[in-house]
Amino acid sequence: MGEVPRIVVLIKEPGTAKTRLAGALSSAERLGLAIACARRTLAAAREVAPTLAVCGGPGAVRLARRAGAEVLLEPRPEGQNRAAERGLAAIAARGGPGCLVLSSDLPLIDADSLRRFLRRAEAVDGPVAVAAPALGRQGTNALFLSPIAGFDLQFGEASLPRFAEEARRRGRAFVVHEEPALALDIDEPGDLATLDRWRAAAGLTA
Repeated sequence: MGEVPRIVVLIKEPGTAKTRLAGALSSAERLGLAIACARRTLAAAREVAPTLAVCGGPGAVRLARRAGAEVLLEPRPEGQNRAAERGLAAIAARGGPGCLVLSSDLPLIDADSLRRFLRRAEAVDGPVAVAAPALGRQGTNALFLSPIAGFDLQFGEASLPRFAEEARRRGRAFVVHEEPALALDIDEPGDLATLDRWRAAAGLTA
């Protein structure tokens, strides 16, 4: 692909995010975590490629605009698959060669991890779907599609095997790209402990 692929970042309204962490974090802590992850994801994406943020509410819009991303505000939140569909449709309408869809709750993401992911995708000839698996739950934290159209989204629990089956059904190559910086998303209390361990191993304090 000679033209640079686009990136779509899916951002829930920060005040409504991380509800499954209610037993481990206060509402203020959950809000701070959601904002920090979204900022980090947007910064990494913006460093690598033109970025469209699909936003679930006005707080998400403010975050995305401050990060310098283009914004698409959902008329109403209808889940991750619908948000991703909206973002992909917007990129496809401009004739983009491919698109990477990212969750915004990735606390370890950086620009280099995205560059490695895209290099893996660009090494495949023909129609392709490339997925970065989530740690431990068979979920998918990043998905690259080229071409953008002609692929039904399967985000949610155990999405990785469903994406593999969709790619097989559509005659696309399917690549699983193991990338530690994209593997951890913060959804449940156990993920916080995993994040602490990874930070400690890297010599980080926050």
